[in-house]
Amino acid sequence: MSYIEEFSWDDITPIPQNDGGNDAIAPIAYDDDYRIAMEYLRAVMKIEEFSERSLKLTEDVILMNAAHYTVWQYRTRILFALDKDLEQELVWVEFVGQKFPKNYQIWNHREVIVNKLDNPIRELPFIEVMLEIDTKNYHVWSYRQWLVRRFDLWATEVPYTTIMIEQDVRNNSAWNHRFFAIFGRKEVPSDEVVSDEIEFTKAAILKAPQNTSAWNYLTGVMKKSGRPLSDLESFCLTLSNPSSGFKTQDLDITSARSLEVLADIYAEKQDIPKASLAWTLLAEKYDTVRENYWNHRKSQATAKILGAF
Repeated sequence: MSYIEEFSWDDITPIPQNDGGNDAIAPIAYDDDYRIAMEYLRAVMKIEEFSERSLKLTEDVILMNAAHYTVWQYRTRILFALDKDLEQELVWVEFVGQKFPKNYQIWNHREVIVNKLDNPIRELPFIEVMLEIDTKNYHVWSYRQWLVRRFDLWATEVPYTTIMIEQDVRNNSAWNHRFFAIFGRKEVPSDEVVSDEIEFTKAAILKAPQNTSAWNYLTGVMKKSGRPLSDLESFCLTLSNPSSGFKTQDLDITSARSLEVLADIYAEKQDIPKASLAWTLLAEKYDTVRENYWNHRKSQATAKILGAF
């Protein structure tokens, strides 16, 4: 353990973990190295020691348990108290981040450090490295959103998500971030931007008609921009058999999600026969897992119409 090898600890009395003594029902069997490190950590935290040896101790503990959020918080306090080189801290955090890519405390710590530095120059390249490891890492995407807001980096985001979606059209995290990039800023997107997004998403849907992520994005854009879902009717019909006029169950449906949207469109138009047909197809053939839900939607719409008379 490097913190023991580099520094003297003769003046520190380790504080053991209190699991209830002999009455403990199921004490945690910690690894000896971790147990000893935590005993020293409790001792220095008790006296609020901000020193090089305490800093090194936090490093060792984190590398043994990166999810220990109290250690991260204490490390931050030490760094600021000693006026340490925060750029070097970012380098170390990059190492830890790649070692523990699913850990969210790392990103909370990095946010504090970058906010203190008031400089995001290292961040987007590092984020891209982390997203190459896992393109759907929620903590990395969340950190990216904070970074974009904090440093007004909006210009990079739509082009970046375009690349990510072209690589994997089903990357729901990239779709979610794209929605943030379009609607997350203070400025309302122009009609041209919204129209471009709709066409971009339609093209992506045609590549993978069952892709829920793209459909959610498309309907989300319509609702957020105040455009009626009915504008999507002709597009949705291209994913069924338009020659039938959507009147019979003899349809060649290539996307259950298009059927869902059509049902919502026809329900909004009060065209209950067509909406009911869509719900029936979903319940009986194209989305049988949610059969009860679609039958419920159909009965609700029918009851609403009957209640109007």
